[in-house]
Amino acid sequence: MSRRRVTLADVAKAAGVSPTTASLVLSGRGREMRISEEVGKRVLKAADELEYRPNAVSVGLRTGTTRTIGFVSDTVATSRLAGDMIKGALEAARDRGVMLFIGETEGDPELERRLLQAMHDRQVDGIVLAAMYTRAIKVPKEITASPAVLLNALPKQPSTLPCILPDEVEAGRTAARVLLEAGHRDGIHLIGAGPRTRDVPPGGAAAVERLAGIREVLGEAGVKIAGGRLCADWQPDYGLDATRAILASERPRALICFNDRLAFGAYQALGEYGLRVPEDVSVVSFDDHPLASWMRPKLTTVALPYYELGRRAVDVLFTEIRHHRAGAAPETEVHRVPMPIRARESVAPPGARAGHRT
Repeated sequence: MSRRRVTLADVAKAAGVSPTTASLVLSGRGREMRISEEVGKRVLKAADELEYRPNAVSVGLRTGTTRTIGFVSDTVATSRLAGDMIKGALEAARDRGVMLFIGETEGDPELERRLLQAMHDRQVDGIVLAAMYTRAIKVPKEITASPAVLLNALPKQPSTLPCILPDEVEAGRTAARVLLEAGHRDGIHLIGAGPRTRDVPPGGAAAVERLAGIREVLGEAGVKIAGGRLCADWQPDYGLDATRAILASERPRALICFNDRLAFGAYQALGEYGLRVPEDVSVVSFDDHPLASWMRPKLTTVALPYYELGRRAVDVLFTEIRHHRAGAAPETEVHRVPMPIRARESVAPPGARAGHRT
């Protein structure tokens, strides 16, 4: 037989007060309503002993909130790589005593529409709409029914929604600085995009912004990019083929790979040609995929801050919820989350011997 749910009336009876007094104490308004400290302690003790939990539905009806938010993504929840994005959002929600509902669309617009509608049917206080990879998306009209933010995504059409993104431009600058600080001034090749600004795969915002940061820092240092290989997909076999193509005509001094999977392919190609990382060729990359710490030597890479992105999305969403309740317009701001460098063993000064790695 299931245990009967403890009610507010039960707490009030055990504490010897009225239900109104118990409600004021448990909602944190006891001092405001001049309820004595002794009475407040009695109510809290009774609630603790009875293991009282407020009814979320009745609280929602009374306050106009449900203490729930939605997290709808394409493939974030089912990806091992971006699991920390969910973790960051969950922990930020938990810190506020809020429940997070998670839905996965697998890139299906109709499923996305139905999930968003389901979130609204449950009267969530706000929604995070997330993408696995940084890209421009068509913002579904269903999302505007409540406060919302875009995570790891930009709107294709004009939108008032705030966006939370990794700072990919600064990440590109960081990767270029790593090589400059190691003493590299020539023979720097790009794997995945470049060298021209238009040499990027379609639909990928990360490639455009990383390339912009790389070109900016190298250009300011007077360093010319030796070459670049545009890859239609950023998988190891594309990195392998692109690096082989470079090695067929010249020997690079350093490679900037646009993600760690491309770098894995580049490592293989360099090994085929008898070249060592970093003694012969330095390699720096992006993302901090688990692969980066498994490779030998371990790969220096600029990390995608998945956990911080998830937390920031929830923080910004609650700002939007407050604005919405106050009748204020949304803050149409792009929030950039820093991407930290993971300095490991794949970068060294040109011609360096083992033991001078970063």
